[in-house]
Amino acid sequence: MGASLQYIPKAQLKTLAQRSDLWGAWLTLHVWLVVFGAMAMFIIWPNVLTFILAFLLIGSRQHGMSILMHDAAHGILFKTRFLNEFVGKYLLGAPYGGDLDSYRKYHLKHHRFTQSELDPDLPLSKKYPVSKASLRRKLIRDITGMTFLRIRLATFKMKDGETLDIEGADAFQKTSPWPYLVTNVILFAGLTAIGYWWVYIVLWLLPLWTWFFVVLRLRNITEHAITSYDDNPLTHARTTYTNIFEKIFFGPYWVNYHVEHHVYMFVPCYRLKALHNAMKNHHGQMEIKKGYLSVMKAATTA
Repeated sequence: MGASLQYIPKAQLKTLAQRSDLWGAWLTLHVWLVVFGAMAMFIIWPNVLTFILAFLLIGSRQHGMSILMHDAAHGILFKTRFLNEFVGKYLLGAPYGGDLDSYRKYHLKHHRFTQSELDPDLPLSKKYPVSKASLRRKLIRDITGMTFLRIRLATFKMKDGETLDIEGADAFQKTSPWPYLVTNVILFAGLTAIGYWWVYIVLWLLPLWTWFFVVLRLRNITEHAITSYDDNPLTHARTTYTNIFEKIFFGPYWVNYHVEHHVYMFVPCYRLKALHNAMKNHHGQMEIKKGYLSVMKAATTA
């Protein structure tokens, strides 16, 4: 249904679908500047508050890397194909443990079969609404590192061609472990060379094992939980209006415009807000919520 409809004029869509190497380079630079800036902040002003802020910022930017890798998997982060492949694989996906090639295959299946029984992301959303106690247990598993351990142990044991019986784990399958290992060795060596090897453990691995999965879960809930189970992209995905706090910690790089992405998945993330505005005549038909908290309230019961 949705894929065959034209929601905005073709000429306007053509403009919005334009890709930019400069945009791709800036967003890649930005995500790493925030990571290194947060590390530097704690090193220069070491105290509890700066540690908490750095921890949250870095985990959120690791999530941001997954968002930008997602665009690279669609071939739209950069205009140049080589940059999409190289940057998406080695500078965005590999550092946090993502794999561009396997993720692309997984994710395009999600777009083809969104909210159907063939959707690989369906286990992430179908169970909702859940009780507040159930959601709390899930978030506790995330923040304590239990989710990370379950996924990593499962991926290490997985054989070629197998799928994982853990919700969301298929998105972390790898064609090879080497990009992850090499990029993390480089990161560790760089921090060691300037005398701060411990930062790699405390402010890279620790957020990656914990806060990253909290943010990832919350984002998955906002995107598809309690939406329609049909082929209408206006209702089987959700756009969530975010405030500045939510933009920084949960929904960076315009990832909150998820209806727009499902309607036109070839539009880069840096043009999704403009696409949202261009589709204003359809806002009344779209699944839209105001803020992450409103989605969480709708996705939970007593």
